[in-house]
Amino acid sequence: MSTQKTVRQEAGTVEGSEALRMPADKAEEIVEALQTDLADTYVLYHQLKKHHWIVEGAEFRDLHLFLGDAAMDAEEAADVLAERVQALGGVPLSGGATFEDHASIEPEDDDVYDIRTSLANDMELYGDVIESLREHIALANNLGDYATEEELREILETTEEHAHHIEHYLEDDTLVFEGAME
Repeated sequence: MSTQKTVRQEAGTVEGSEALRMPADKAEEIVEALQTDLADTYVLYHQLKKHHWIVEGAEFRDLHLFLGDAAMDAEEAADVLAERVQALGGVPLSGGATFEDHASIEPEDDDVYDIRTSLANDMELYGDVIESLREHIALANNLGDYATEEELREILETTEEHAHHIEHYLEDDTLVFEGAME
């Protein structure tokens, strides 16, 4: 265990970045937005993992793999967001309770639902995340932080792709007959 007693930077503070020529006032606005995106992404990640673990039924394998990939992409996005927070002079959020406290989205409860309900809940979270990302892309652009804007655009593209796939999974057309095994 570390014996270090000196705090190098307090959580919740933003120093800005001389190297990136980002003054603290602009960095604070962007970091606040990125922290929300980071928290939202981890809330989404944990819900996707829950559904990845509990999915059952005739389409188990495809959904299990899709949800695992979607969760992995969310985790990668969270890493990009946290690293950008740090680069701008902030302290990235960490820890489950901290993420839920700072998230702008609300995950489903701990119960297990049928897969259509679970996917509908995922699509709802994706929609909220997409709206937030779009707002934060505009913010980064308005503040002249084009690198953050570009990173958020890449995350948005992947997020929209997963939401679109869920929309397809929720369509009525299926090869699986209702009651075929009865």
